[in-house]
Amino acid sequence: MSRQLRTLRTDGVDKNIWVEFTQLAADYKAVNLGQGFPDFSPPKFIQEAFCEAVSGGPSMHQYTRPFGHLPLVKSLAKFFGSVVGHEIDPLEDVLVTVGAYQALFCAFQALVGEGDEVIIIEPFFDCYQPMVKMAGGTAVYVPLRPRAEGNTVPSSRDWVLSAEELASKFTPRTKVIVMNTPNNPLGKVYKTEELQMIADMCIKHDLLCISDEVYEWLTYDGAKHVKIASLPGMWERTITIGSAGKTFSATGWKVGWAISSGDIIKLLKAVHQSSVFDCATAAQEAVARGFEREYELFGSPESYFQQLPAMLHHKRKKLASCLESVGLQPIMPEGGYFMVADVSSIKVDFNDQSTEDEPYDFRFGKWLIKEKGLATIPVSAFYSPEHRKDFDKYIRFCFVKEDSTLDAAENVLRKWRITK
Repeated sequence: MSRQLRTLRTDGVDKNIWVEFTQLAADYKAVNLGQGFPDFSPPKFIQEAFCEAVSGGPSMHQYTRPFGHLPLVKSLAKFFGSVVGHEIDPLEDVLVTVGAYQALFCAFQALVGEGDEVIIIEPFFDCYQPMVKMAGGTAVYVPLRPRAEGNTVPSSRDWVLSAEELASKFTPRTKVIVMNTPNNPLGKVYKTEELQMIADMCIKHDLLCISDEVYEWLTYDGAKHVKIASLPGMWERTITIGSAGKTFSATGWKVGWAISSGDIIKLLKAVHQSSVFDCATAAQEAVARGFEREYELFGSPESYFQQLPAMLHHKRKKLASCLESVGLQPIMPEGGYFMVADVSSIKVDFNDQSTEDEPYDFRFGKWLIKEKGLATIPVSAFYSPEHRKDFDKYIRFCFVKEDSTLDAAENVLRKWRITK
């Protein structure tokens, strides 16, 4: 066609770190600790719930309620109402989406308009900025910064948000602030006082808060996940994003949700019904049964929300030990799927001239795949161009993997240590 195909809303958003590094990992048959998904099965109870749903008659194979399968929205409202301490209307306050990704898309499309500014706390999951741009908004960035505490083992808790720096970003055009706790890639779990600081500014400036909480059940070493929507004055201005994939280790099911006040959710529903319209019925039925089970077992040793982080705690320690053995400095995550490591002390002679204009961590990550057979993700991909250079000495590892996968990664690192 001679007609211009590209529109401004998609200009510059076509590059994707996951496509590039996943392909590299496949090409070089690398041990893949890059992508954030388990390579083990979901718990047996949720698999059985899915099988029962698929065998549950004709209705399980047809459209269900567009805004969420009725058993699921009822389960979500009951479960999270008790967590937040606020009565949640299952029909008005909950929207089920095709994964948390679509919940985010609906939120940005519904709430951000031309000229609106959206404050994004860095590091951030890389879809936030393109979604803001496609909605017509402008992303404004404020980074978490590491503070020197003299800790022998650096932790994600050492990365903090400056109240002064955050306050400096507000303008009359600011409409939304986006946060992610536990954070991807850093693993930071925001403390109540940190959330209160953000909440105070949201209330002062009359802002909305999009809170991405997909890793909420994965916290370690006594860290506690607190929902910002539970703080005074925040329920009516917070959109909480959740994921069944991360909750039940079933990322391929693509079931997510947004929870907020009915006045906000009805705007997200308008986007949802004009795009995806409906989500897979059987998967929603299975997730509903999973939440009913967890509601009954909540806080007990039999709860999957207790068992999963306990299992991942050991995988996290195993990976940290491996990284330290080759001189990489891990930043111990308080939550989530990932561990970030400082690679600044590793001296590498990059032979690939095609990468010389890329950030250091991109070059290091590609070298690690091609020369050592281990796939990771460069952390500067989670930063804006203005801050990328300040944080290009870190790479991200996913530890939510089978022990055999982590053992294979350990073998790669052991060989590296021998040849250093």
